[in-house]
Amino acid sequence: MSTPLDTLFVRTRSENRAALIGYLPAGFPTQQGCIDALTAMVEGGVDAIEIGYPYSDPVMDGPVIQAAADTSLRNGTGAAEVMATLAAIAKIAPTVVMTYWNPIEKYGVDKFLADIKGNGGSGVITPDLTIEESDPWIAASTSHDTNRIYVVAPSTLEERLRKVTAATSGFVYAASLMGVTGTRTTVSSSARGLVSRLREVTDLPIAVGLGVSTPEQASEVAQYADGVIVGSAFIRLLQEAHNPQDGIAKVRALAQDLAKGLQRS
Repeated sequence: MSTPLDTLFVRTRSENRAALIGYLPAGFPTQQGCIDALTAMVEGGVDAIEIGYPYSDPVMDGPVIQAAADTSLRNGTGAAEVMATLAAIAKIAPTVVMTYWNPIEKYGVDKFLADIKGNGGSGVITPDLTIEESDPWIAASTSHDTNRIYVVAPSTLEERLRKVTAATSGFVYAASLMGVTGTRTTVSSSARGLVSRLREVTDLPIAVGLGVSTPEQASEVAQYADGVIVGSAFIRLLQEAHNPQDGIAKVRALAQDLAKGLQRS
């Protein structure tokens, strides 16, 4: 299997830099506004996109992303809107969907994966799917040539890291801390330690998320991780914008600033 996401990490490793991954929930701030903002991220230097499937009962999302998801749900965002966003953005950058398990189960596992692939998606991040319950998902995602991306935390023990990474493809999502997503003044020191532990059990690319929001933080993480995931910082700019055009301009500018510091020294 080789997806645009796989190809991206081959390229960024050859360039001795980390990949920049930007996140927004589909349908936020509006359906078209989301597509416009994601396009601005790519224009600004974001390498890959993570589209959130808005969900009413998230376990990993902090208040900023929860508020954005609430807006998205009020806008009527569902599976069709997620897939439409995927189809639009996968044309310009490697794109994955991040979703809790319940929407996949409701949609139908095989149909969901077929539509992810059919709309150009490279993979799916499933933050609440445990490895013990993954056999049907592993079989189906393998059949559909779609990367399955699992999330690991600093508390994950070595034996479990081995099990999870053995089932992962595309990249490993390394949560930088215990807790929920959100912008923070510093990146947790546990992120570097988790990445180091992961290097001992897998050759897969490792992307760090949760808490990365500034160019300085992105540059710091880029020194030891293969990917830097930024979500809440982009969302906050859109939430605080005076108008849609202002929000789009600020998203593009932040992407440009983040992208400048991804080269490894």
